[in-house]
This record gives sequence, C-alpha cells and structure tokens, in this order.
Amino acid sequence: MTSIDLNADLGEGFGRWRLTDDEQLLSVVTSANVACGFHAGDASTMRRVCGLAAERGVTIGAQVSYRDLAGFGRRAMDVPPAELAAEVAYQIGALEVFARAAGARVAYVKPHGALYNRVVHDEEQAAAVVDGVLLADAALPVLGLPGSRLLARAEQAGLPAVTEAFADRAYTDEGTLVPRGREGAVVSDPETVVERSVELARSGAVTSHSGARIAVRARSLCLHGDTPGAVELARQVRARLAAAGVTVAAFA
Repeated sequence: MTSIDLNADLGEGFGRWRLTDDEQLLSVVTSANVACGFHAGDASTMRRVCGLAAERGVTIGAQVSYRDLAGFGRRAMDVPPAELAAEVAYQIGALEVFARAAGARVAYVKPHGALYNRVVHDEEQAAAVVDGVLLADAALPVLGLPGSRLLARAEQAGLPAVTEAFADRAYTDEGTLVPRGREGAVVSDPETVVERSVELARSGAVTSHSGARIAVRARSLCLHGDTPGAVELARQVRARLAAAGVTVAAFA
C-alpha cells in the first residue's frame, strides 16, 4: 500500500495577527512546518503550535527562512554562508525549546519561500543551510524539492533527504515550481488539487504547466495553510487519499 506524509506551513502569524488555522489543520496533517520567527511566528505562537502538535501526535518540523518578516520570507536575499548557517541553527534551536517543553522534539527541517527556491540550484546557499542543520542536530532530516542541491548536500553530509511535492503549485517541465509571480503558478481549483494529490501519491507524477507529464516522486505532500478554504481542502485531500488506498503517515 502506498504511503505519504501530509505537511502544512503553520504558526505563520505574528503577535495578534494569524494567517493559518493551526488548530484545524493540525487535525488533518501528519507533519507541521512551524515558522521560527524569521518570516513569521513569534515565541508565543511557536509555543502554542508546538503544544497543539504534540497533543495531537503531529510531527514538528522547523521551517527556516531568510530574515524577512516584512516580505514573509519571499524576497530574494544574499546572505553570507556563515551568517545563513548560524541563522538556520538559531531558528531550529528556538523551536526546539518549545517542542521539548511540549514533550516532543524538532524532527526535521524545511526551508521557506525564497530560501526554499534558492537552494534548489544554489550550491553555496544549499551548503549553508545544511551546515546550519548540522550545527543544531547532525541527524535531522531535511525536506525539499526532488533533485535540489539542498537534498544532494544533505545526503553528502549524512542527513536524511526527504522529497516533497506540491498539489497546489504549478510545475515547470524541469520539475521545479513555477514562480509565484507568473500566471497559473498557484492551482486554485479544489477538485484539481485533490486529484493531483492522489496522482502524486499513487503514480509519483504530475502534469506540468505546459501540459507535459513529469516525474515528481515524493515522501511528503505540502498543503499550504494560507490558501482560502485550506482546512476543508486538506480534509478532502486526506479523505480522497484514504479512498484511493493511500496510507497517510509522518515520515519522521
């Protein structure tokens, strides 16, 4: 039987402002990518989300980012490798405090936004992220795009490299994500997202933006928590996966 993890970006608020419905999404997903304060999130939010995740048996992951609260971590930045490595380790360490307080632990690391896209091709930035993970915990799995420099670097360093797919994002023919600024980059039709989720889980393939059939083999499927109707969509995805004989389970 096919098995896949469902992850979502959570804790993406700041102070009184909240973007994601963390409580409801934590009843659906199996892994939570928790914002660590650099693109979103604050100490109280991290503590709250870690507590909820631990109560519900959801695996906690650190979603690390460039230091870019104003741009939600989606602006291109040039950060020196040593500085980036230190900031990645800092974010993981901050989240680990709250995960342990909740009786859990940080079980994996996933970059966010501009950093996620940068380390698909940028060898230097990918190496810096991996160095930061190693500073924090030399055994943490790294979640990223199949074929990325990030996952190649993680494997070289002896870290588990975990592949990820996106049902609600358009793909290029090369298997990378279509930039958000381009038309059609985000798949908004709920039924299409559900169908793509099952297709990715069962066949490891998806139709690209140009209509080509491409391989995207992934152990985890990301459901964006800031999408309108995200909770109901996540429920539909999980239900349809179960109906298709796909087991939903955390990878870490």
